[in-house]
Amino acid sequence: MSYDLAVWEGVQPSNDGEGGVVYDQLYEKYMAGEEVAPTPGILAYAEALAERWAVLTDNQTSGWESLLDDASGPMIYLTMPYGLAGELSAEAARLAAEQGLVCYDPQEEHLRPVHND
Repeated sequence: MSYDLAVWEGVQPSNDGEGGVVYDQLYEKYMAGEEVAPTPGILAYAEALAERWAVLTDNQTSGWESLLDDASGPMIYLTMPYGLAGELSAEAARLAAEQGLVCYDPQEEHLRPVHND
């Protein structure tokens, strides 16, 4: 079982419903459609995320190149082990916000805000 997040470049949706509409449009175009090279912003996000995840999991997560397997254009789709999802997804959301990206949880159909626990 895994936990998934979508991260993309663009204007922050004003609510979960709007986030779901944007997610569906981007997923259809970039994930289900023809693959497009990831944008520089998504490349930078994937690299920073892989470095942080490696620290959090004592190098048990794979490198950023494998994260790019699920990146196309302005979007990246993240799949993480469910047992590590709490900490890893929080870090993914934090880094997305830090880099001006949108983070969305497609399972719960809501935007992922940054939590400062």
